[in-house]
Amino acid sequence: MSIKLIKISAVYFGLGVLIGMYISMEHAFSLTPVHAHINLLGWTALTLAGIIYHLFPKAAETRLAKIHFWGHNIGLPVMMAGLTLFVYGHEQFEPVIGVGATITVISILLFVINILKNVNAEG
Repeated sequence: MSIKLIKISAVYFGLGVLIGMYISMEHAFSLTPVHAHINLLGWTALTLAGIIYHLFPKAAETRLAKIHFWGHNIGLPVMMAGLTLFVYGHEQFEPVIGVGATITVISILLFVINILKNVNAEG
């Protein structure tokens, strides 16, 4: 699980950097929230989750870890696609943001529960 998270976080990092470059080249500053969320929830959060799971393999082996991984990596792209369309004036995609955000938040809360239950001094 730790390797999967670190690898997918690198994909989000590359995507976030490309979005940032596009924003600066095209002055498409309305995409700033997409850039920020991809970098924070994709790159940073998932890298840290991967490191935590590497350090505490008991937590990485749980069903909660698998649900977190898949939920986070389904919810975040859905939320970002909806947000991208929304900031470009397609207001009908606002519910898509909510669906993706809800999946992402639930996944992150499951990660928190997993950490509280399975991370301890014994590993």
